[in-house]
Amino acid sequence: MSTTKVPKVPIILLKTRSTPTDGYEEYFRSAQMPNEAGFEPAFVPVLEHRHVQENLDEVARLVREGGFAGEEAGGGRRYGGLVFTSQRAVEGFIGVIEAAERGAHDQQSSLTETQDPTVRLAKVPFYVVGPATFRSLSSITGIPPTQILGAHTGNGEALARFILTHYATLYPDEEKPPLLFLVGEQRRDVIPKTLGANGIAVEELVVYETGIMESFEEDFKAVLSKTELTAFDGPRWAVVFSPAGCEAMLRSLHLLDPEERAQQMTSRRRTLVATIGPTTRDFLLDKFGFEPDVCAASPSAEGLGDGIAQFLEKSKLLGSTGCNDKPPP
Repeated sequence: MSTTKVPKVPIILLKTRSTPTDGYEEYFRSAQMPNEAGFEPAFVPVLEHRHVQENLDEVARLVREGGFAGEEAGGGRRYGGLVFTSQRAVEGFIGVIEAAERGAHDQQSSLTETQDPTVRLAKVPFYVVGPATFRSLSSITGIPPTQILGAHTGNGEALARFILTHYATLYPDEEKPPLLFLVGEQRRDVIPKTLGANGIAVEELVVYETGIMESFEEDFKAVLSKTELTAFDGPRWAVVFSPAGCEAMLRSLHLLDPEERAQQMTSRRRTLVATIGPTTRDFLLDKFGFEPDVCAASPSAEGLGDGIAQFLEKSKLLGSTGCNDKPPP
């Protein structure tokens, strides 16, 4: 008895694939819709990230000279921990550690305890905003996973509240050393403001800069064209992670009128749109009058997957054969 293989649902993630692993790719490659259709993730980078090497060199100096280990770093200030809310900042930090390890190996065939850059970081708290940053930092050998905290928080407000509680337990009866927050040049200030108002100083260091890739619109069109040629004949998904690139995305989907306002045609569209959270959803609504089909309840692969499944159920797009049915005309 032969069985028909259910085609996979294209899901186009408008982001750079995270390294060494991407949580969204892992989730959607294993996730299934109720009709047993899986997903086929594709990445279209929207933003171009350029590391600020001068500031990464400063992080390297702090690691090398014990700036996070409780003593003064070469006459400079010591920090009680690090804060990450961006994959790009994590990747820059991983690069610093890898470069330090290569430098030590160049001087000696094997690393001694004093040369290993992670030894001085073994008791330092690393505060992260979600599971993706947690997984990336966990790839650094020598940093105990128990020191990587906040994976459950999901956003800056929740992470700030968690830090307030946890950091106080580390310094109950003494002045708390500042935290170092590795950031991009565009970021929200909720963490520094919340912590600063409660007696925890946060110093921000810009370790990467961001701009929209010149090739984004053409790259997105190429992926749209490729997925048009697949055997899958139902709705595919485009997932937006930030306001950057929204205009080019809508233009590529032929959803902008001459006045750059969007036309809502949910039942006729081949491509459905999901956002990772309310910030991007509100930007699409306010700027273009476009309401995305799904706004993830939590900024995670699981939150996104749940939102898509709920939308398809509610819209009756799953039907008798699942989400590979064509949308209603």
